[in-house]
Amino acid sequence: MTSLSLCKRPLLLTSLTAITLSVLGGCSAQQDITNSDEPSKTTVHSPVVEVVEAAPIVVVASDATYERMAAPTHIRSAYTISSTQNSEKYAEIKHNAVNATHEQAFATLSIDTDTGSYANVRRFLNNGRLPPTDAVRVEELINYFNYDFKNAKKQGNAPFLVSTEVVKSPWHATNRIVKVGIKAEDVLTAKQNQPAANLVFLVDVSGSMNSSDKLPLAKSSLKILTKQLRAQDTITLITYAGNTEVVLPATPGNQTQKILNAIDNLSAHGSTNGEAAIKLAYQQAEANFKKNGINRILMLTDGDFNVGVSNVKDMLQIIRSNRDKGISLSTLGFGQGNYNDHMMEQVADNGNGNYSYIDSLSEAKKVLIDEMSSTFNTVAKDVKIQLEFNPAAVSEWRLIGYENRLLAKEDFNNDKVDAGELGAGKSVVALFEVTPVGQKGLLDASRYQKTALTNKNNSELGYLKIRYKAPKSETSKLLTFPIDNKVTTASVETKFAMAVAGYGQLLTGSKYVNDLTYEQVAQLAKPGLNSPLDKTNSRAEFIKLVELANDLQ
Repeated sequence: MTSLSLCKRPLLLTSLTAITLSVLGGCSAQQDITNSDEPSKTTVHSPVVEVVEAAPIVVVASDATYERMAAPTHIRSAYTISSTQNSEKYAEIKHNAVNATHEQAFATLSIDTDTGSYANVRRFLNNGRLPPTDAVRVEELINYFNYDFKNAKKQGNAPFLVSTEVVKSPWHATNRIVKVGIKAEDVLTAKQNQPAANLVFLVDVSGSMNSSDKLPLAKSSLKILTKQLRAQDTITLITYAGNTEVVLPATPGNQTQKILNAIDNLSAHGSTNGEAAIKLAYQQAEANFKKNGINRILMLTDGDFNVGVSNVKDMLQIIRSNRDKGISLSTLGFGQGNYNDHMMEQVADNGNGNYSYIDSLSEAKKVLIDEMSSTFNTVAKDVKIQLEFNPAAVSEWRLIGYENRLLAKEDFNNDKVDAGELGAGKSVVALFEVTPVGQKGLLDASRYQKTALTNKNNSELGYLKIRYKAPKSETSKLLTFPIDNKVTTASVETKFAMAVAGYGQLLTGSKYVNDLTYEQVAQLAKPGLNSPLDKTNSRAEFIKLVELANDLQ
């Protein structure tokens, strides 16, 4: 078997005992930490994102029926898939399977800081429907929340803290959950400390945006961001439908009324020409480039591009080439009925940006104001995680979520392979479920393959490695440390992360959570409701969503 990878190729991981990856803070059960500036090799593969097998696209009709449709095999794309009116598009998720450690000991992945799946799932539940299973990306549900790992520790000069825990699985008594957490430092929280920003608002004003939850909500979202801008910031407003237009050339951020007037005048009409719009947006961003500043395009759309396969390939290549110039692209998704989730995620991933789904003005405020620092300021790029499990301690394992973020084992040391970006103050958690040696797993023992171990040292459960690059560097740095084979009492934050993971797995109909119920998920989450980091009461809302899901099942 090839090793797991979490970046832009189909997922290969399997699991039994849960390990959570929270790149948030220190490592409980951490020892002999190594911080190395050793560059990784660059001769292994071309970037995974450019050569991948297509994920089948799921077209979900408004009556919640599902139709599986195959995308072309030369790209991961939903864009050539025809669909009936009033349908939504999602990439098919093939959930991670359980791995036998003696056959496959390595999990390799890219971090994922997108949160679009969480808000999109919330939209379905608030509308009285369970979400389609392919709309649920469990890692995006987990990473929607900010976490505070008390024992997290800084490794050398890395701009983030790392935390690990090994705890009992909430849904399988003899299994374990391994949490790996990463928490980025945030020295730029105050608005006045933010670097100067060159922002391009790229707004879809095609006819498909003509509903209250689309263009009107997009305009309101831009207005609340505009009111936070400063004289050193510049705003360019571009619209696209059948044609593209620079509605407002680069304008100082303190000319608030001028910017608001331009936003107010936007109206929906015509078809969608996404590729031409993106080209123009990058031209404007490059023309107003701010050295040592933030250079980012915010694309606001329902993702319903009227383009074919070849145009999608060209568009993604344009995005990839411009990210190397220091211009990132984030997507803000709006609306329902014809929503193209797969397009929105893929554009942001290729653009080194974030994907968020905006279902309310409160969510817009969370993404653009409350989390402004993490949304716009990248502190580490191409962040990769590789966890090697010790076969003397772990017989089986699976990764929870990250299905479209998996990397090949060799991609970890290839600096040419793209991975996820980490924003200032952002938390990232990865969870693994593992079966300890001596406990019954899900896989039968091999009749012919040798499973005896020459290594009998079971004091370590696994060995964690993290690679990252500074925002302006193309050479990665390496952090390494072992994870003790010692079960501890789960921290409140880890309990909450496991609760969200359980919720996500229940929504997808996972076969790995045994008899876990939504009621048990809510009880597991409740100790974490008073987190000082939860300034928007998102955790209390989570309990309500769990209750809604329970009522709708």
